[in-house]
Amino acid sequence: MTDLIYNVIKNKDYVIRPFLFKIIKEQNLTLNETLLIIYLSNQEHPELDLKLINKITSLDNKEILEAFSSLTNKGLISTDIKKDGDRVIEEINLDGLYKTCASKINKDVEQENKKNIFELFESEFGRTLSPMEYEIINAWLSSGMSESIITEALKEATYNGVSSLRYIDRIIYDWGKKGYKTVEDIRKNKYKSEEKNDTFFEYNWLDEN
Repeated sequence: MTDLIYNVIKNKDYVIRPFLFKIIKEQNLTLNETLLIIYLSNQEHPELDLKLINKITSLDNKEILEAFSSLTNKGLISTDIKKDGDRVIEEINLDGLYKTCASKINKDVEQENKKNIFELFESEFGRTLSPMEYEIINAWLSSGMSESIITEALKEATYNGVSSLRYIDRIIYDWGKKGYKTVEDIRKNKYKSEEKNDTFFEYNWLDEN
């Protein structure tokens, strides 16, 4: 009997997926909500089976229903009505939870990318960016300018020995005027210009103050 209990305790039946930790903290979930989310996310076809949930989580019916209602109000779960022959099943839909997780992860990635682009500028310039320079780069990003275009303009400026955002802004403006939408457009036209011995980007940066 002791061995049986030991094996039951040791058995890793339920999995807490890493992304859940972000949501638990972000949504400020209670212990009961967290237990219910963990239970539901481990079910292939989650249902609001009070008896089974009570058996697994030790939550009583009132606690389960309160947690369920709160998670529904937060948009993390919803209920789908499905038919299984003559039987009507209320299946719990976790799409809200997964979409919230995906949104959170995307925001984290965007923040990390933004941090990386600032670090790239500081590395290329060999100095710390000023607050004004941070604002200019942020303005580029906020306007929908892709990081790949900004990075390509930085490379162009570095190639020409210039550490100026005004110069880089002029490069970006010039590319936009020519209708370049991607780095591929830029490099393709740069190659054509070099073949014709044309100047790919004309700007007298020596006049900069």
